[in-house]
Amino acid sequence: MDISDRKLDEIQIVSVGGRIDAYSSNEIQERLNSLIEANRVKIVINFTNLEYISSSGLRVLLVALKKCKKVEGDIKLAAMRTYVKEVFDIAGFAQVFKIFEQEEAAINSFK
Repeated sequence: MDISDRKLDEIQIVSVGGRIDAYSSNEIQERLNSLIEANRVKIVINFTNLEYISSSGLRVLLVALKKCKKVEGDIKLAAMRTYVKEVFDIAGFAQVFKIFEQEEAAINSFK
């Protein structure tokens, strides 16, 4: 899994590529936790290069979302491939997360 992040004003943009599964979910969990602990709680996660997400990856995202909401932040998801979006739909997470087709729309939703 590849993770990179950049800051745009008060918004943190995290780009994730490859696979989020039982083996790699700790890496994204640590990155999101460090952002939240640093009060970087307006987060957009770009999934353009994400090929797969497992239930453990979904759990990590849900836990991070709950932590953000406790401190009046939010996590918004962007640029999912069709089959990744289907996982969110099937798991019911499409109702939990705000999902945008493009990163720019997710960023603008914070304004």
